[in-house]
Amino acid sequence: MWDEKLTESLKHVRAGRTFTRGEMNERGRIMILPRLYAILDAGLVPDKAAQLRMAQEIADAGVALIQYRNKTGSPREILDQARALRQALPENITLILNDRADLCLAAEFNGVHVGQDDLSPAAVREIIGPDHWLGVSTHNPEQVREANDTDADYIAIGPIFPTRSKANPDPVVGVGGILRARELTRKPLVAIGGITRENCRSVVEAGADSVAVISGLLGGPNGSPRAATEHFLRLFTSA
Repeated sequence: MWDEKLTESLKHVRAGRTFTRGEMNERGRIMILPRLYAILDAGLVPDKAAQLRMAQEIADAGVALIQYRNKTGSPREILDQARALRQALPENITLILNDRADLCLAAEFNGVHVGQDDLSPAAVREIIGPDHWLGVSTHNPEQVREANDTDADYIAIGPIFPTRSKANPDPVVGVGGILRARELTRKPLVAIGGITRENCRSVVEAGADSVAVISGLLGGPNGSPRAATEHFLRLFTSA
């Protein structure tokens, strides 16, 4: 279990910002993630101009961390769009690139997130060095145990609920998957998969430190990404 005094003292920053890896090292390698882990998926927002508008809207709403995910673009396209995001957003926004450790460095992102079929965490760490964030996706207890023994800074677990944001999703683990993962690691947990404004608080209550949201930030026909983000953040700060 997390140290209760430490957890209580850090509640006020969890929704608003991330700490750099240097700051984390000063705190004994305890990473602090914001409650909302925003994912900008090029599969849902393919146009670069639209990506920039969305990123700026959710950043203006208070998001402190954004992962850029592009599963189908060429390396040139991914790098171009990633660099545009870095240039458009304030330096205090932590940017994580999905899959590509090499492009993470080239785009001057803050870290990289890898899945089970990507480079191993050890190989990624060799590429990105000690000062960049490293996250790993997991989908079952065995993978959580393995990720816990790596140099990953945080572990994502999911899908928690059925999701349409991934072409071939892994089996749903449910809220029980978060409870089990929390028993297996002290690393920060990011819950992902089918998370909405209606179910996000149950995910946090189950032990997730952060909640990854993809399509839920698009705003829908009657809203905007900024409004959707603000709604999520209000839910977390009132939890």
